[in-house]
Amino acid sequence: MTDQSETDELLFVPLGGAGEIGMNLNLYGYGTRHDQSWIMVDLGVTFNDGTLPGVDLIMPDPSFIEDQRNDLLALVLTHAHEDHLGAVPYLWWRLQCPIYATPFTASILRRKLAEADLLDDVEVIVVPLAGRFQIGPFDLELITLTHSIPEPNAIAIRTALGTVLHTGDWKFDPDPVIGESADIEALRALGDEGIRAIVCDSTNVFSPGESGSESDLLENLTRLIGEATGKVAVACFASNVARLETISQAARANGRQIVIAGQSLIRIEKAARENGYLASTPHFIQQEEASQIPGNKTVVICTGSQGEPRAALSRIAANDHPYINLGNGDTVLFSSRVIPGNETSIANLQNQLVRLGVQIITASDAFIHVSGHPARDELTQMYQLARPEVSIPVHGELRHLREHARLAKECQVETAVVAENGSVIRIGPGEAKIIDHVHSGRLILEGTRLVSMDSEIFKSRKRAMWHGTATISVVVDEDGEILADPQLSTTGLFENETDPIYLETILQAEDAVDGLSASNVKIDAKVKEAVRLAVRRHLRHHLGKNPVTDVHLMRVI
Repeated sequence: MTDQSETDELLFVPLGGAGEIGMNLNLYGYGTRHDQSWIMVDLGVTFNDGTLPGVDLIMPDPSFIEDQRNDLLALVLTHAHEDHLGAVPYLWWRLQCPIYATPFTASILRRKLAEADLLDDVEVIVVPLAGRFQIGPFDLELITLTHSIPEPNAIAIRTALGTVLHTGDWKFDPDPVIGESADIEALRALGDEGIRAIVCDSTNVFSPGESGSESDLLENLTRLIGEATGKVAVACFASNVARLETISQAARANGRQIVIAGQSLIRIEKAARENGYLASTPHFIQQEEASQIPGNKTVVICTGSQGEPRAALSRIAANDHPYINLGNGDTVLFSSRVIPGNETSIANLQNQLVRLGVQIITASDAFIHVSGHPARDELTQMYQLARPEVSIPVHGELRHLREHARLAKECQVETAVVAENGSVIRIGPGEAKIIDHVHSGRLILEGTRLVSMDSEIFKSRKRAMWHGTATISVVVDEDGEILADPQLSTTGLFENETDPIYLETILQAEDAVDGLSASNVKIDAKVKEAVRLAVRRHLRHHLGKNPVTDVHLMRVI
């Protein structure tokens, strides 16, 4: 009988981006159980949806591959969106492998590495568009697709056990404004060659038809800007270089100049021009010079379409921006989609703008945004071109993945594997299926440190956010006699210290000490726990809250 542990396998292990949208981390392994080589595709972040106080960035926990980092040959980036490369500056030290990227993506990455003081430590290998290169047992070929950022790539990963087409984020746009259109012939040729499995974007699987072309937006944006009488601000994703070009054309057609507001927009513009994009577009005016241009001759492109509190548009809406203001008669176009989870923050931002007298126009009101992800007809076309034996949906919540699997079966794909983060999928040899599960947690950027989302830090912080805190200080002698009135400090529980329940809580702490046996009252841990339980029980009974409760015990000997 053949020893299965000595048989070569081709594995796929998502640690982020499967069962969710964002925070992508994908692993491909090749070899035997005892001698496996790995490559990583993408390493991204996601953003706080407001449920974790004091947190901005969330990223996948790479512990599984970190434990095998000597076998991790490289990280290959499909494109420059934050959910695909944003975690690199924070997690690279745990991996310490070379990084492969196309020129524009490399430009964005280098800026991030420089900010993290990592530029001299990380080996960044620039691969040309449609480039082909070898990494250990993996033969990789980039296939040009279209998306809402320059240079999005699918990756054909060839191995002795078959070829995997990893699509990354994509759509089919016949007229993309920036960059080349999708390389349909390369996809067809790869399908002719034979594709074992496709690992494919599921974001818009519920959207019928096609996502639409970037070039189709120009007419509507030109008309809406032309109808405006005051200042016009357009909120969009900073990375959408094609949208910057479209807005610029629409502004120039109406005799207006472009001002950009937001550091991420400034970085993106520089990276785009470095790589030959926006070559025919006049340089944008920096936000510091906005006041020099009449409002009716201005279009401000700004960050903050998702209601991010630190972004330019949020600061403008709060009258907190040092250079730009909006008011009665001005117009804001939200040329972006609503990312799930951001609905409340976007609504709050739009209400702030309305209070200033600003007219709001969203993608629900007018045709001013097209998605960068494939709708159903485009997914069907991809399957017709690629003709894979196996479909592995990713980049979607579980409902997206299951619907994508159904669509793949409708497209005559023999096997569809629905798997969430941490699943170990054997693509070959034999039947493609989930054979194991590994750890796949989340890490949170807490100030300057990375902390597990399961950490007591965040459990306590969430409890404190919902239930408040109570800290009581008790001073006793060596025999357990209370030497002074206990002092109670609370957050989020009382208006002031004259509240009867506040005073009763202190009495409960005293009674808890008095009620201990002669032996237990001499043990610090017993005293602290008795006081903690008494205080917490009293507050729960009278306030309906379970505050984070701490006891400071001082014993005078």
